[in-house]
Amino acid sequence: MQQRPLGRTGHEVSAIGLGTWQLGSDWGDVSEDDATAVLAASADAGVTLFDTADVYGDGRSEAIIGRFLEGGDRHGITVATKMGRRMAQEPENYVLDNFRASTDRSRRNLGVDMLDLVQLHCPPTQVIESAATFDALDQLVAEGAIAAYGVSVETCAQALAAIAQPGVTNVQIILNPFRLKPLDEVLPAAAAADVAIFARVPLASGLLSGKYTAATTFAENDHRTYNRHGQAFDRGETFSGVEFDTGLRAVAELSAALPEGVSLPAASLAWVASRPGVTTVIPGARNVAQAESNAAAGALLDGEFDLDVFDAAVRDVYDRYLRADIHPLW
Repeated sequence: MQQRPLGRTGHEVSAIGLGTWQLGSDWGDVSEDDATAVLAASADAGVTLFDTADVYGDGRSEAIIGRFLEGGDRHGITVATKMGRRMAQEPENYVLDNFRASTDRSRRNLGVDMLDLVQLHCPPTQVIESAATFDALDQLVAEGAIAAYGVSVETCAQALAAIAQPGVTNVQIILNPFRLKPLDEVLPAAAAADVAIFARVPLASGLLSGKYTAATTFAENDHRTYNRHGQAFDRGETFSGVEFDTGLRAVAELSAALPEGVSLPAASLAWVASRPGVTTVIPGARNVAQAESNAAAGALLDGEFDLDVFDAAVRDVYDRYLRADIHPLW
């Protein structure tokens, strides 16, 4: 597994990480035993970044990761968590006292004195543009509560605003074959500023697994049911904002462009990870097989898969099916 610099921190993280939203909630039920098995399989495969948040199962994801890593042997793993969505997302709430309370809770959940990396969890644009926000985060660094901080964003404009803040270690943004706008300006700006990019939702909520059909249904407590049109949070978080039927047509064409023996999810993860400026890709996994498959996609970065050919297919499909509806929104 390739290991890459985590911005200016002096640490490295794997090119393929693990997103752990599904270990908390909103993806149907995942038992703690199954969640722990996913973490173990990922670590065994060379994954050294676990991404979580204080709202994933209201702390369940953090707590499971904390129990997995307790005992001193952290497997070289960096844990990136997020904060800010347990309160009303109003600019006046993004202040030091609330940040301190949130990070104290995450430290308890994870069983650590210092958090490796804390990301603001898709805050309002005004918060990202305010120097006071980052003064407060700098104070938490000075106090030893957090080692570094970043921002998870919804839009490219927010990403560029975050990159412009001098203390930001990383920006987390949706990037996959159905969401190409970050390639235009965000990735070059991040590379120039030595800011790490975490590519999230890299399989478009599983749509790029190639396993779904028009008859596929999801559990009632799965966001792919209840947030398909943005009823609960930003629509772009579910299937990257792509209409399900349109996504299925795009998936069929991308799958047909692949050589025998290369799956669409593996190709998609490798494609994202190979984009200049991307530090790590953080797919989720509900079981060991998915975790192992995600990590194995890292092998496609070593030259045996023609990423240029797949890149041409991605851009062609995006231009014909998605650009007009997706590019202007995020």
